[in-house]
Amino acid sequence: MGQSGLILLDTHVVIWLAEGGVRLSQRARAAIDAELQPGGGMGICDITLAELATAYGKRRVALAVPLDIFLDETEARFAIFPITARASARSVLLPASYPRDPADRLIAATALVHGLSLVTADRSIRRSRAVPTIW
Repeated sequence: MGQSGLILLDTHVVIWLAEGGVRLSQRARAAIDAELQPGGGMGICDITLAELATAYGKRRVALAVPLDIFLDETEARFAIFPITARASARSVLLPASYPRDPADRLIAATALVHGLSLVTADRSIRRSRAVPTIW
């Protein structure tokens, strides 16, 4: 668990939560449930909002509401961590074993800069051991 009492969610975890959470592991579900208690919370990197819109645009996710409403609700539900100079610099210092996708790198760097654990099912992120993960 991060120092601030938050966990950071990877983009696919946000999608899976919106779909009812059935694809979440038991450990991920327990971490999310713990953060729903008083004093807890969940955050996302602001680039996750763009990734959600892109996934919708590519028809990789179906929504029960229009995209703008979904994004507004997502923004209201989670603490939003902006891309900062520190996170940007940290993203290029991740090891070569970490996925090369710029969004994945910024999300991990944001978690590291803020001392948060990243909730992700992504095996290559977890295998890299570059960021504390929950799955």
